[in-house]
Amino acid sequence: MSIKLRIAAAAAVGVAVIGLGAWPLVEPTEPFEAVRLANLGFGGAVTLLAAAFAVGLIGYFVSWPHGREIGILAVPSGLAIWAARTGNMASQVQMSPAIDQRQALLAALKWEPIFWLAVVAAGFAGVLCGRQIRSAPTAAQPKEKPKPTPALYLNAAVALLASVLIALITLGRLAQDITMTNGSLGSVMGQPATGQIVFGVIVAFGLAGFIVSNFLNAGYVWPIIAAALVPILAISSYAKPHDLNLLVQYWPPVFFSNVAISILPIQMVAFGTIGAITGYWMGIRYDFWRRHEI
Repeated sequence: MSIKLRIAAAAAVGVAVIGLGAWPLVEPTEPFEAVRLANLGFGGAVTLLAAAFAVGLIGYFVSWPHGREIGILAVPSGLAIWAARTGNMASQVQMSPAIDQRQALLAALKWEPIFWLAVVAAGFAGVLCGRQIRSAPTAAQPKEKPKPTPALYLNAAVALLASVLIALITLGRLAQDITMTNGSLGSVMGQPATGQIVFGVIVAFGLAGFIVSNFLNAGYVWPIIAAALVPILAISSYAKPHDLNLLVQYWPPVFFSNVAISILPIQMVAFGTIGAITGYWMGIRYDFWRRHEI
């Protein structure tokens, strides 16, 4: 089986089990409502984490002997179906017109990316469990992992910071809709379409994964974590009470003070994870080509 077929098989597992099978866990009651953690409840959240672990485990075996590299794509592929079907951020804001309602909405969404990151991590844990059950054959002894050093921790911190900055800058160019200047806020951005969010987020974190892979020799885990940090930082920095008050008073609910706020947490984490992994492996392939073909 080719690598592309293994990727498709792992993604199909996530789409079937999470994207379609587990959809009733988060299905909104109204067509324009968003997929949110609040839809799940405690029981639904535990069920989803268990399903993500199982999907990662199955994804490892359907893509074996490359399960370690490919299996992690299964869970974000399933979440991506939810992220594409969800209502957008503007529709949530329209249902929260008052300033206190808008603050409550953003406060609830601020830390939600951590949960979706935990779902992705549960899938990765399933992949690691599969690796313990049946490891891929290797022609040589595996390299010994480097011992933690201050330089290693510094490199990880730089990779995480770079991923956040690259994503924020790229999202501002690729994922925003119409932009209008404002004297107090600087500028406001319209709600991007779902297709634009998919493209912008995947490219933004794909670029981050590519850069940290090539220039910092870092893994895709840091851009993936950055996908959860970007919404938290955006809401903390661009959704302060003063800014929200100006938006509520003078702008329709389809405008935001930063493009990252217009992207729902599940969209940022699902598409960001896919982009980060893709960009990382593109960086590995580019480095191999640069060393051996030039």
